Amino acid sequence: MIETLLGSTNAERVLLFLLARDEGYATQIADFFDTDLYGIQKQLDKLENGGVLASSTAGRTRLYRFSQRYAFLKELQALLRKALESYPADEQDRLLIVRRRPRRRGKPL
Repeated sequence: MIETLLGSTNAERVLLFLLARDEGYATQIADFFDTDLYGIQKQLDKLENGGVLASSTAGRTRLYRFSQRYAFLKELQALLRKALESYPADEQDRLLIVRRRPRRRGKPL
């Protein structure tokens, strides 16, 4: 939806994922959108260098989240929320539902 403003589809994917989940790592984002890992890593680096994202490490994993120091954070998040509302309902649900543990064996979907 807003990839023309952001410059790429992967930038939109990264920002929407982090808006919905608060934090994430490159492989997690690439797997979620079934896209190339290199493109996601490139966008994460670009957004971190621009001050939009901040990262920290947890073991060997680099976690990314929005930088609280970014001057236009509230405006960016408002734009992303508006863009998310224009997505189909099933994609919104898939993005917003966070599974933290495995499904019980035999439980229906």
